[in-house]
Amino acid sequence: MKYELYYWPEIQGRGEYVRLALEEAGAGYVDVARGPRGSAAMMKMMDAHTGTPPFAPPFLKAGKLVIGQTANILLYLGDRHGLAPKTEAGKLWVHQLQLTITDFVVEIHDTHHPLGPSLYYEDQKAPAKKRSAEFWDERVPKYLGYFERLLDDAGGAYVTGRRLTYVDLSLFQIVDGLRYAFPNRMKAFEKDIPGLVDLRDRVAARPNIKAYLASERRIDYNEQGIFRRYKELDA
Repeated sequence: MKYELYYWPEIQGRGEYVRLALEEAGAGYVDVARGPRGSAAMMKMMDAHTGTPPFAPPFLKAGKLVIGQTANILLYLGDRHGLAPKTEAGKLWVHQLQLTITDFVVEIHDTHHPLGPSLYYEDQKAPAKKRSAEFWDERVPKYLGYFERLLDDAGGAYVTGRRLTYVDLSLFQIVDGLRYAFPNRMKAFEKDIPGLVDLRDRVAARPNIKAYLASERRIDYNEQGIFRRYKELDA
């Protein structure tokens, strides 16, 4: 089965966590909105009045199923492509961790848009600078410290032990994205999360991920997505 992934064509965003899972699994998929009239097809599916129309991208079409929300999509893919534990408790555990990552992604986005997405960054620079300082003083140590501890407690190469799950792929994206958005802050903080830094490098070296990162399928970071580089926020 070839999957259809629907997400905005010009940014990594929340769709990137799904792309990483599909790429690691070697699954066939089409990034629909990056093709001709793909964005129109995506909007048409969201406007549908029958079936289970998604609220917003990303969403995944798998046969007759249309699955929305990043963590929900990864729950589905993880079970079918060996990217999640086999036990019910294990599946729920990695799903719980992905939901925690989802919360963190919201906070990352709010560093540059603390007053909401309806305003341009230029309209909220002062609040963004204040939010970014609080983010690095309080939120980053809390979130990344938590995952660093889990990785250490697992005693293996990955968060759940010896086998990679979609959570490890998502943590790769978090560390990699923060390096782009906050190079100075992240350089100073990485000494506190050596395990996550090693995890990032370990994931990047996996054959399918390495090939993906070097391909045109990997959209470059830019100032339209979740991870945005603004010099004044990285003091």
